[in-house]
Amino acid sequence: MSDRDHQTKQNGAGTPAGAPAEAGAAAAAPTTPMTPEERIAALEAERNEAKDRMLRVAADFENFKKRARISQTEAETTARERVLRDVLDVADNLERATDAHGAGAADVESVLKGVTLVLRVIQQKLERHEVRPFESKGQVFDPRIHEAISRVESDVPTGAIANELQKGYRIGERLLRPAMVSVSAGPKSNKPPEG
Repeated sequence: MSDRDHQTKQNGAGTPAGAPAEAGAAAAAPTTPMTPEERIAALEAERNEAKDRMLRVAADFENFKKRARISQTEAETTARERVLRDVLDVADNLERATDAHGAGAADVESVLKGVTLVLRVIQQKLERHEVRPFESKGQVFDPRIHEAISRVESDVPTGAIANELQKGYRIGERLLRPAMVSVSAGPKSNKPPEG
């Protein structure tokens, strides 16, 4: 018999040489059945551990919800502040225009220049926030982006937009405000009114 066979015999049946003796002893030792009291104690410990885990998960989830609410509120406040800062720039320019009127520069041309400059500033601020007007006049009426106010006789084809009363705007690809339009009812007819 070789040394290896001799070690296998000493470690117990089927336990390879070099393995810890306790592993072989534990595998070979028969397990004693648990008493009902021991079984109840083990199940209660397992239940308590599961309950603690669930309470920790619930607490973590509540903390996550609080952090998410705070983060969302901060993001909304930041966005609102950014837009309002741009509005304040426009208000400042309008105040300068009214102050110039009080200083005696009341000619119509200078007021028109001032209003044109303020309008250009507003358009720049809107574009910075990805707000852009879209063209409506002459286009086919689309109820998703146009709000019809009236039908008018026009040289524009029937169902197309004859007049744009208020511009429509998009923010990115989304509609911000529909265009207020008059829709063409076709050209004027030369028929005398029936009556």
